[in-house]
Amino acid sequence: MDPLLIIAFGTATVLFCIIRLKLHAAISLLLAALITALLTSPEQIMAFAVHQGMEAAQAQSLVNMGLGKRLASAFGSTSSKIGILIALASIIGTALMRSGAAERIIRALLRLFGQKHTSIALLSGSFTLAIPVFFDTVFYLMIPLVKSVGVRNPKRFGLYLMTIIAGGVMAHSLIPPTPGPLFVAEEMGIDLGAMIIGGLCVGAFTVFCGYLYALWANKRWDLPMRDTPDMPISDLKQFSERKQEELPSLWLSLLPVVLPIVLITGNTFSQIALESDEGTKSELQFKLANIFATLGDANIALFIATIIAMYLLWKRLNDIARFKKFIYEALSSAGMIILITSAGGAFGQMLQQTGIGIRVGELASNYHMAFLPLAFFITAAVRTAQGSATVAMVTAIGVIGGLAQADLAFHPVYLALAIGCGSKIFAWMNDSAFWIITQMSGMNEKETVKHFSFLLMVMGFSGLLAVMILSKLLPFV
Repeated sequence: MDPLLIIAFGTATVLFCIIRLKLHAAISLLLAALITALLTSPEQIMAFAVHQGMEAAQAQSLVNMGLGKRLASAFGSTSSKIGILIALASIIGTALMRSGAAERIIRALLRLFGQKHTSIALLSGSFTLAIPVFFDTVFYLMIPLVKSVGVRNPKRFGLYLMTIIAGGVMAHSLIPPTPGPLFVAEEMGIDLGAMIIGGLCVGAFTVFCGYLYALWANKRWDLPMRDTPDMPISDLKQFSERKQEELPSLWLSLLPVVLPIVLITGNTFSQIALESDEGTKSELQFKLANIFATLGDANIALFIATIIAMYLLWKRLNDIARFKKFIYEALSSAGMIILITSAGGAFGQMLQQTGIGIRVGELASNYHMAFLPLAFFITAAVRTAQGSATVAMVTAIGVIGGLAQADLAFHPVYLALAIGCGSKIFAWMNDSAFWIITQMSGMNEKETVKHFSFLLMVMGFSGLLAVMILSKLLPFV
């Protein structure tokens, strides 16, 4: 069966189960993954494996793997990537909220930027943090701050939520050293400096457009703050009544947020410096790289931050029963999020195994479109089909990477940026970030489409517009 038809069946299954039958998202996604896997032929799986560069033995092993094992393997691989991060981030978020650390940070931000500019502070902060860090991790760290601000001004909760989304998602797909743009730049032979500068320029424009959409959407749709298992509104309201001296110090409050960012960023840049060909490397550089390789791993960095956050919580409570209760609530909430996101990851991998990347490439070869829109829409089609922005960028560069060596009328960095912008369209129920945002913000699926999916579409298309204009005005920079 054609991959496009299989994807249509899988998509229809998810929508029917969630919207019509009102089934739990995890069950709906697993059922859709199962149906997708059943409709995928061994030949399609083999073609996918070969296209991914697997050796013959690996490809045959994937084909011979039973349906249940393929599904479990896809579920497990997603869980292995995000499971520990979600659990630790949930504890950090709960500890920051209940210890008063989040309130302490918010008060400092409000003094620095002023209450009227809180949304801009969140937007710029999220954009900056997402350059070296995965969007999911940035969202985990920022959502407690958004809820603390939102409880003071509930009518702007939707705006605050969209600002951290808008800032984080575009940096993740446009600016190295995040994996997607880094891989695309290397595959196309683009200088990383040019990629970073181009990503910052286009990213700033898309974030501005995203902010305008957030202002409009916040006026059009009322998004109420709702209880989530780890952060009830009744507890959030208590924080605004605390006196300054009752809160932790600012530096200790910031540590669980800043420390993992510093460690993860340090690991990224130390590895880049170590792999560069310029000059000889000193013994100190090797030692620093080794230290950051251990401490800068996302799981280890967040684990260290979790210890600090738990210390803050214990110092605040000094009550073992309440301490254990709050940690248990955080882990219970994290467990549900891990289940849903892993099911979404399994569905995404089953979609990938249909060979949708190959099929999109075949379709692209039959249509002679302009290079930049072609790169954009190929990436958008793959993103919509399987859910991952990074996978969409990797797939797209495999399809059209040869264009970088063609006689282009502009610098190939614009082609890479068009791919990055295309990876924002269309984020929906097969994207793990969709479910993370839904669960941790207390939204339902329809609200997430309005405040997340549509937001990304606005930013993606505005990014394509910016890339096309820049490629005309400054073709060779």
